[in-house]
Amino acid sequence: MRRREFITLISGAAAWPLAARAQQPPMPVIGYLSYTSAEDEAAAFLPAFRQGLREIGYVEGQNVTIEYRWAEFQYERLAPMAADLVRHSVTAIAALGGTPPALVAKAATSTIPIVFQVGINPVEFGLVTSLNRPGGNMTGIAAPQGELVGKRIEMLHEMAPKASVVALLVNPSNPYTQTETRASQNAAHAIGIELHIVRASNSTEIEKAFGNLSDLRADALLVSADLFLIGRHKQIVALAAQHALPTMGAVREYAAAGSLMSYGPSLSEFYRKQGIFIGKILKGAKPADLPVEQSTTLELVINLKTAKILGLTLPITLSGRADELIE
Repeated sequence: MRRREFITLISGAAAWPLAARAQQPPMPVIGYLSYTSAEDEAAAFLPAFRQGLREIGYVEGQNVTIEYRWAEFQYERLAPMAADLVRHSVTAIAALGGTPPALVAKAATSTIPIVFQVGINPVEFGLVTSLNRPGGNMTGIAAPQGELVGKRIEMLHEMAPKASVVALLVNPSNPYTQTETRASQNAAHAIGIELHIVRASNSTEIEKAFGNLSDLRADALLVSADLFLIGRHKQIVALAAQHALPTMGAVREYAAAGSLMSYGPSLSEFYRKQGIFIGKILKGAKPADLPVEQSTTLELVINLKTAKILGLTLPITLSGRADELIE
């Protein structure tokens, strides 16, 4: 073999790996559109999302990139953030934090796959055509809170039977609030409880809301399944303790922080499953063919220490249904 031919052969061989690398598809990019803040999700929720991705073969920084957008509970920030993710041509969008980011993401794109987590019926709100066959570019996880709020009121009444006046704390900026309010009023009326609605969309308003509870002579408090309020659960639980109010939250975090009880799905599990959904889409699945998953695993958690402080006795009817008793 001539020297010139040998050099040409070696040069060509050295170029093969470069050519192969050049032909590899770019790393997929997930648009992470969250209604909450990085601080609120750092402890449990974001790790759960990443866990779901790992379970299906994706690790951030290795074979997938995540573009984070945090609205920090400011609804008006969601639309510009969603539009920015669309401009970045992300591979898929994870709309986290309930109904607001799901609705905004839907308005931003009809082509980029979107995975949501909502506390509403996604068919009624126009997110999907049907639960089994979503039919568009959206799918995800749903746990309609309207179906759970009645159970929360009943359980709170069982635990605190002398509470004839109950307040519902809601976030008025959440589009779901009207649905939950209506369901709560119907449930309270059915068992003869007087229900009052108090509203708060920031920490200062939460403080003021508890002042209103005294004026309303509320005997107990039910807290909406709103992500902003969940993010402020420690503040709410501390104020409830100051006012000696039996309080029912929508997720375990309330009871763990010291409220009387909580009933609802696991938010960490929501985030994990959302990561799995996104991973499936990255592998080629179409949202239109991925049925919306309805949450069926619910946790009833009762804080016995708080019950004792409030002078309440755990009834047998609830003792046998509780998934966890905190002592």
